[in-house]
Amino acid sequence: MSTTESNANGRHPLFMPLVVLGGLIQGFGLAYSGMARPEVVLDFLQFDDLGLVLVMGGAAVVSGLTFFIATRFLDRAPLTGDRYGRRLKSMDRNVAVGGVVFGVGWGVSGICPGAAYASVGIGNLPILWAIAGMFVGAYAQGYWRSRSETASPESVTADD
Repeated sequence: MSTTESNANGRHPLFMPLVVLGGLIQGFGLAYSGMARPEVVLDFLQFDDLGLVLVMGGAAVVSGLTFFIATRFLDRAPLTGDRYGRRLKSMDRNVAVGGVVFGVGWGVSGICPGAAYASVGIGNLPILWAIAGMFVGAYAQGYWRSRSETASPESVTADD
């Protein structure tokens, strides 16, 4: 990719417009399927309506096929120019605790972050409280993590 094709951060000029377009398509899909309505999500979590399984399964199939095909036939991502590779994250306490907190928040609010934004788009303005909670929770976690990392420098070993 030449310098005339990339912007200041090295990405293709169509990167951000395509990210926005992808978000709009996802939001439309969530709203159209009914997954932007908390009562539908809560029915799924209570095993009363398993339609969300079909929505998530469809997304998993499309994503799986895309990653399978793209990594076989392209050496780099088309818009970023980054090489394809797996990022492995070990299963540790932070992953488990984060998953539990995310799940509890999902169950309490009846909505996940992506669907929350789509829910605002269909006029569900009370969901803004849940979105505010997500921002507060993310900020609190970042603050807690930065404080714990500066308080315990001995957590870095010679093996790192």
